[in-house]
Amino acid sequence: MKKKHTILIIRIMLLTGTAISLFFVPWLLLRIMLTPLPDTVQGQLDKSIKYGFDGIIVYVDEAEKEPAFYAAGYKNRENKIPADPHSLFKIASISKLYDAVAITKLVSDGRLSLDKTLADYFPQLVGRIENADQITLRMMVQHRSGIPNLTDTPNFWAEPPSSSQEALERVLDLPADFAADAKYRYSNTNYLLISMLIEKVTGEDVFQTIKKEILDPLGLKNTFGGVTEENIDDVMSGYYVGIEEDIKAGDYGTKLTSMVASAEDVGIFLRALNNGTVFNNGEQEIYSSIYVYEHTGLMPGYMSIAKYHKDIDAVVVQFVNTTDFQGLHWSIMEIVYRRVVKIVKHQHNK
Repeated sequence: MKKKHTILIIRIMLLTGTAISLFFVPWLLLRIMLTPLPDTVQGQLDKSIKYGFDGIIVYVDEAEKEPAFYAAGYKNRENKIPADPHSLFKIASISKLYDAVAITKLVSDGRLSLDKTLADYFPQLVGRIENADQITLRMMVQHRSGIPNLTDTPNFWAEPPSSSQEALERVLDLPADFAADAKYRYSNTNYLLISMLIEKVTGEDVFQTIKKEILDPLGLKNTFGGVTEENIDDVMSGYYVGIEEDIKAGDYGTKLTSMVASAEDVGIFLRALNNGTVFNNGEQEIYSSIYVYEHTGLMPGYMSIAKYHKDIDAVVVQFVNTTDFQGLHWSIMEIVYRRVVKIVKHQHNK
């Protein structure tokens, strides 16, 4: 009953809003931006908790320095467990970076072709996904397919699909958003299909491919395919504004859109992605032609940013475990991230 109650509340909150709250949003953001910059990253995180975040984690890896770990707020609000910078976290769409690397390696090995179409790989989708015979693997990786975004379909997060096939059925027979390769529009359906393709070609779960091709070579032991009974106590709680309970154990699309990882593991992977050590000969050229080198992640209860900053040769990863239906917390998180990076740069240039 508890989960059904939570789902009902989320559904109501996603469908309603108030004009008065939206009126005050810009002023709140402006106030945060104009607040004097603290001297330390920890000082900024301590201030950030006052903006409505339950917990926040930051990992900073500057070249020739020991990695720095920061946290503020709660890992678990109900039990008053302090935020732990080594906690696991649902990284949502940051997972797409790993998928794109896996695709790159399969293309390099000749097991996939970026120019073959969705119809070539999944002939059963011809007539069910518009333009299947024109949409190439390259277009799906680059979000240029025109396939509707499954997470935009009604009640996706409130009533999450229980399997990849059930998720795909959300968009079957819908009209395309645009002609193949006509424009860019972010669509999680692209990466659902990419995951399904990886599994079809390798004959194994997509996470096993990621583990074998990426995680094991980099020595990453704190990245997993999802929340399991074995690791659930290590996962940071997730909160949705207006709901008291922790929603980390709920699916909310997790099985389809997110891995869980520590900030350190994400940071190590991101540095290897940017300096090329995650690739074998010729692979980085392929990757650079199809996808980006940084990403954000968002799902109920979890927001994240992972970027490499070339000017100071630093990776900065930020996790926040509080979301809302208006997107206010996302805007605040981005502001906080920029302020954290400014502090890191100031300290770097001293």
